[in-house]
Amino acid sequence: MDIIFIEDFRASTLIGIYPRERALAQTVEISLQIGTSTASAGASDELGDTIDYASVVERLVAELAARQFNLLERLAEYVATLLLEDFGATWVRVSIAKLGTLRGVRRVGVIIERGAPA
Repeated sequence: MDIIFIEDFRASTLIGIYPRERALAQTVEISLQIGTSTASAGASDELGDTIDYASVVERLVAELAARQFNLLERLAEYVATLLLEDFGATWVRVSIAKLGTLRGVRRVGVIIERGAPA
């Protein structure tokens, strides 16, 4: 399996369980590893034969801006499902972090791995 990666991109979403977190969108930092075969794209040199990382980022920025989540875990599951179902990934690792949420802590987050159903 090959991996397409997108590291440390930032998007805004409403996330959190406390009222102060729900009042304004927060910036989250997202890193993705997307498992797929890149053999066809490597042979054809055609974007249509791979997962377009620009489309992934564009879609996630739009989806996160339009949604709200209580937990980072739910947001990570949402991203993983989108990549598996809408982009045809066979496996994903999703890392999502909130920035500066806790005093003295730069980032808090979650990392999940999911595979496409057999």
